[in-house]
Amino acid sequence: DVAEQQESQGDGSFIDNIREKLGADGGYDSSKAIDFSVLPGPFYNPELSLGVGISAIGLYQIDESDQVSQTSSLVINGFASINGSIGMTIDNRSFFKEDQWRLYIDADIADAPDVFYGVGYQQNHQDNNRVDFNHRQLSLRPMLLGRVADSAFIGAGFDFSYAKASEIDPSQSEVDSSILESSSSAVGLTLQANYDTRDVVRNPYEGRLLQLDAGWYHPHIGSNDSFQTLSFNYSEYYRLGPRDSVLAWQYKSRFSYGDVPWHMLSTVGGGSALRGYTTGRYRDKQMMMSQIEYRWDLPRRHGLVFWLGAGAVAPTLDEFSSQEILPNAGFGYRFEVKSRVNLRLDMGFSDGESGFYFNVDEAF
Repeated sequence: DVAEQQESQGDGSFIDNIREKLGADGGYDSSKAIDFSVLPGPFYNPELSLGVGISAIGLYQIDESDQVSQTSSLVINGFASINGSIGMTIDNRSFFKEDQWRLYIDADIADAPDVFYGVGYQQNHQDNNRVDFNHRQLSLRPMLLGRVADSAFIGAGFDFSYAKASEIDPSQSEVDSSILESSSSAVGLTLQANYDTRDVVRNPYEGRLLQLDAGWYHPHIGSNDSFQTLSFNYSEYYRLGPRDSVLAWQYKSRFSYGDVPWHMLSTVGGGSALRGYTTGRYRDKQMMMSQIEYRWDLPRRHGLVFWLGAGAVAPTLDEFSSQEILPNAGFGYRFEVKSRVNLRLDMGFSDGESGFYFNVDEAF
């Protein structure tokens, strides 16, 4: 009919032709070993200033005869910005043996300016405590999960994280920045248990996730320091509204104990945990946060999101204070690049800061 003809003509537009050449067709071609899309985009956030990112999103199936496992995915993000930042992240999610096994691999390498405001809310909240430095980091976090019951998985992996600070500029700051002066390698064994009913891990429309992670870091296995971490994530997703609109909310916490190096302290901020706060500004041994987000699905692979959130950091569990809550709000735009894989543009507002983020996948 006429509507279909108009839509067909619209699909042949200049923009749509570019999307097709880049592989951003909103679908998945199972005849390819890995069906890739490559998309560039600008960003601005408190950590990296103004820059450009390039995201390569690949979908693949390990066993074509497997009708149970989700489609596996590989996301590679590269970035560079005007303040000299450069880096790359790798995020792989593999599902195989009819979803009896899952292999998650996360890796980061970056050389970028960073900030340190000390440790704890009272120091972190003071603008004049800012210490600028250059942060070189390398991390690798594989995790192999096996199904133990319906929707329940248990797994093990390891965490390697190297950090080196240079060009440390305390300026007028009165905080003790001496902990930045030595490079640090954190090597730990990790365990995870989760209950996962999400329909698609990368972009859930419905379901829930209860996940507990524990890490043990010790010099016997190559770590400079001895400490432990415990993280909890509870997320729920409800179809609500037109088409595939979703109401999502999350509670997340991370607790650390022992001689925790500066780059392994619990933090808020960045592109997923209270978007708008500078990553690393608010850091301490303990962290709790929650956020709720409405994902409004619009026609022709477009979408809008709106969120509210709040969090806090503290040295111990009994020192969390209602007077030190960090508020957060924002909105964003979504474009479905591949089947259930979204390009994400977010504008986050926080207590005295803001940030614009270019990324792939939802924040949680």
